[in-house]
Amino acid sequence: MRNKLRFIRPAVILVTAACWLNGCASDQSVTVIKLAHVLDINHPVHKAMVFMAENVAEQSQGKMRVDIYPGGQLGGERDLIELLQIGSLAMTKVSTAPLEAFVPEMKIFGIPYVFRDDAHRWKVLQSDIGKRLLLAGEPYYLRGMCYYDAGSRSFYTKDRPVRTPADLAGLKIRVMKSITSVKMVQSLGGSATPIPWGELYTALQQGVVDGAENNPPSFYLSRHYEVCKYYSLDEHTSVPDILLMSTVVWNRLTPQEQRWLQTAIDASVEYQKRLWKEASDEALQAVQKAGVEIIYPDKTPFRDAVKGMHDSYKGSAVYDLIQEIQEMR
Repeated sequence: MRNKLRFIRPAVILVTAACWLNGCASDQSVTVIKLAHVLDINHPVHKAMVFMAENVAEQSQGKMRVDIYPGGQLGGERDLIELLQIGSLAMTKVSTAPLEAFVPEMKIFGIPYVFRDDAHRWKVLQSDIGKRLLLAGEPYYLRGMCYYDAGSRSFYTKDRPVRTPADLAGLKIRVMKSITSVKMVQSLGGSATPIPWGELYTALQQGVVDGAENNPPSFYLSRHYEVCKYYSLDEHTSVPDILLMSTVVWNRLTPQEQRWLQTAIDASVEYQKRLWKEASDEALQAVQKAGVEIIYPDKTPFRDAVKGMHDSYKGSAVYDLIQEIQEMR
């Protein structure tokens, strides 16, 4: 167990030892699942998780309940992952980018232009490849329950538009705390700067970074469009969200409770896809109305610029996975 929990910071263990949290608590005849995340309550993924919680309550006729703590109330993504590992929290939603520090296989999603388009991406996620990746974290007490759509990530900048990779030269671009994300921006010619999401608005205002990259709803809901007036839809990566569950808590559930939960989660995936499409369209319209220039660059130069990054994985399991994904038709 010591090796499997090597990523947990001692401070987190000390805090949670005295914490009121219980990942899966029994309130007499009711099983309570605690789910925490960092998203705004207006985000499509939060709404999907509310839908899931309602479904669980309905299926179980009130014998099982999912309590949701949004907006980072219980900590950042890394903190929440660590709470799952020791069973102090049952579930969380995270991007696959910070998850790669815990589950190395997740770096595949941070490699640019692995997927040809949305249809290809979802075919992969719903295939045996996607299922293998969901369960790759089980040795680290992390069970992937589903993927939620997070669209594609694109660059937004303050002072000049990005129409080709050459336009990234000299720009400091905020990325998630992910080695793969850093390599991606560097391969395209920019200077990658990892900054926590909650600090990014101020960092953009103060010129700590010149831009960032994310999907349309996140660009809009974060109000980063107030600072960055250029949004280039190069769609370099498609980094899905994953609903994670502590294997410690999962294994405490009865087979019936596991079925109620998984059935509700599966239904929430389709619901979230519809919400995501609507939110993406609305976000692009809203930022454009606020004065943001939406750019649709030729993606070919961007794809060509990252070929070296793909080749750098030759001889590794990651490269084999890239090939397996790209061969899927």
